[in-house]
Amino acid sequence: MSDVIIGVAGLGYVGLPLALAFAKKFKVIAYDVNGARIKELVAHYDSRHEMEPEDFDGCDIQFTDDAQALGTANFFVVAVPTPIDQNNCPDLTNLYNVSETVGLHLKKGDTVVFESTVYPGCTMEECVPIMEKVSGLKVNSDFGVGYSPERINPGDKLHTISNVKKIVSGSNPSVLDLVAKTYSAIVDAGIHVAPSIKVAEAAKIIENTQRDVNVALVNELSMIFARMDINTYDVLEAAATKWNFVKYTPGLVGGHCIGVDPYYLDYKAAEYGYHTKVIKSGRAVNDSMGFYVARITVKKMLAKGVDVRKAKVLMLGTTFKENVCDIRNSRAVDVLSELRSYGIGVDVVDPMASSDDTMREYGFRLTEKLCAKYNAIIIVVPHKQFLQWSRADFDKLLLPDAVIGDIKGAFRRMFADCVDYWTL
Repeated sequence: MSDVIIGVAGLGYVGLPLALAFAKKFKVIAYDVNGARIKELVAHYDSRHEMEPEDFDGCDIQFTDDAQALGTANFFVVAVPTPIDQNNCPDLTNLYNVSETVGLHLKKGDTVVFESTVYPGCTMEECVPIMEKVSGLKVNSDFGVGYSPERINPGDKLHTISNVKKIVSGSNPSVLDLVAKTYSAIVDAGIHVAPSIKVAEAAKIIENTQRDVNVALVNELSMIFARMDINTYDVLEAAATKWNFVKYTPGLVGGHCIGVDPYYLDYKAAEYGYHTKVIKSGRAVNDSMGFYVARITVKKMLAKGVDVRKAKVLMLGTTFKENVCDIRNSRAVDVLSELRSYGIGVDVVDPMASSDDTMREYGFRLTEKLCAKYNAIIIVVPHKQFLQWSRADFDKLLLPDAVIGDIKGAFRRMFADCVDYWTL
């Protein structure tokens, strides 16, 4: 396999660690349309803080925003984002563009593996025709196609490419064999061979759909238990003593995976005349949680006699999950917008996020310096920096009888004696 030259298209949360892992074993052309991103990677710096400078050491890799450089590759890996549009329908723009780019540089005998999350059938039905059209080549007779769903978990240093089993699939047996051997070189945990590309696509999309539905169930339970004055976490800890109970916890569900992928499956199911019930209901529950958190906070302030039009609230965290800097599809923004709809003044702090990014994406800037007293603090995203706060750190920011909302229950032991503290 010494003749394999890998071209990775898309250098985000999935593509960069994948490119670096391959570059320990193969020559890699790492391509991204973002020139600023390429400049930082050339300097061995990852602004998303997923990879450290030492991760670039010993890599045979060329970072480039010039698509022509992909012409030297013979094994392409596509790792571009697959978001949804404003109507919650798949937005395949990135996938269409990269399929055309790769197609322009395809040669007879090349292989293209897609890692981007898609609905079952998308690779062969949407991507392959584009590559065939621009290349003048035919799949299987001239080039091969595979699908190997990404399993990157941003912020997770434990479950990495090498130690998580990789699903692979191919458009014919010889392609499948090449894909499996190539990934085996970087995945110590082993390879699972899917019987078809559709199966591999479906496996990926149900991983996140399953999590979404289960979190939705626990979110709904938390709303029920709140009315009964029962602590959800106490219930979960008790239930988890049974061997077959799977412990999910309540919270906001955003980001570019769990909050997006179920819509891809729902979209494709509708094409086959099936309108999802459980999946769509789960999405509805999870998409409502940010507004629910804001309304609970407002109700608790009103119960304290606070004039909410003059109230000040501090939100801790705005990224889509803890210990990452990605704000895409952050449901923390729902909390912010709902609070502001009541006329409440809201400060948002987040040591992981960029104020320029929040301004560009959502129209607000992060608060750099805290100097006010607040009627409420909502711990939206419990970054490790916030977990270092002491009770005194909170107390100096709170007005008397202020409300403390802790969405993920990260501080429930610290505030166990506080009647004004609540969690989902």
